[in-house]
Amino acid sequence: MTTLKSCSVCLRDSALQLPRHNSGDSYKRRTAKWRAPQAAVLPNFHLPMRSFEVKHRTSAEDIKSLRLITAIKTPYLPDGRFDLEAYDALVNMQITNGAEAVIVGGTTGEGQLMSWDEHIMLIGHTVNCFGGSIKVIGNTGSNSTREAIHASEQGFAVGMHAALHINPYYGKTSLDGLIAHFNSVISMGPTIIYNVPSRTGQDIPPGVIHRVAKSANLAGIKECVGNDRIEEYADKGMVVWSGNDDQCHDARWSHGATGVISVTSNLIPGLMREIMFRGKNPSLNSKILPLVNWLFQEPNPIGLNTALAQLGVVRPVFRLPYVPLPLEKRLEFVDLVKEIGRENFVGDRDVKVLDDDDFILVGRY
Repeated sequence: MTTLKSCSVCLRDSALQLPRHNSGDSYKRRTAKWRAPQAAVLPNFHLPMRSFEVKHRTSAEDIKSLRLITAIKTPYLPDGRFDLEAYDALVNMQITNGAEAVIVGGTTGEGQLMSWDEHIMLIGHTVNCFGGSIKVIGNTGSNSTREAIHASEQGFAVGMHAALHINPYYGKTSLDGLIAHFNSVISMGPTIIYNVPSRTGQDIPPGVIHRVAKSANLAGIKECVGNDRIEEYADKGMVVWSGNDDQCHDARWSHGATGVISVTSNLIPGLMREIMFRGKNPSLNSKILPLVNWLFQEPNPIGLNTALAQLGVVRPVFRLPYVPLPLEKRLEFVDLVKEIGRENFVGDRDVKVLDDDDFILVGRY
């Protein structure tokens, strides 16, 4: 009974505390000028795991100087799990042949086929094993801002030197949405923005980049629209990497690109370094163009996965939906290796055609 009485007192007290509006308040509400609501972006809230030591270990300036960045391949075991032994060998070959950074879990590395746990583990593994010899750039972009934020927090927590961020694909947003998306992730550390409309279905126009460039963390842009766009950025003093291997020679030496983020360098890192570092070399560029065209006759990374398997540096295992190139294309690759010179390719085994039955396709992993 005492409890009931105390509750009733509380209810009476709370009722007495309700605000009362007089007629003057109603008049003010009716006559006040209406203001359109404005969207608000909440300040970034970062997990405690992002220590200042990790966050500031590499600055955007350190990333801006890179000329040859390889979008590294992720190899698999027959059951579809990562083949870390083969992966380590691939990264070592990049370091030995002069690549300055690797993109981990990008399109070439099949980040789109990884769980986020796999993704962050591979970034952390790369940092722990090779972070003192090569810059590690984690592809932590997503079409979900929430996922991009969380993945970037984790990536920087395990020590990656920079993040690669794509614009939201499929569920595309407005230009203001692009700016809000990039601003939500760029405060965490050095960032490369990746523009590839052929995959996302949406171009990132220069106006968006210039707005985001107010942040000191913008290291630069990986640009796949073409060399005219690259030159537009370079003329304004911005760092830009070519995302097109077939255009990267001219981008570097005629349009102001800092370098290239390359797929082809998985196969011929030494020759790609020569193109990026030693001045104009149209004859060498012409020599490798047939290989580049072969690599991209089907969507990347199908050609690369097939080529690395033929070179014997990775097992012939594909995570679906990727499947190897057909026999006639594999025969063409053998001829390309002979023309360019086996010594210019990674690995030390003879190039093989491989039979269709040699390939393992994994749908569940």
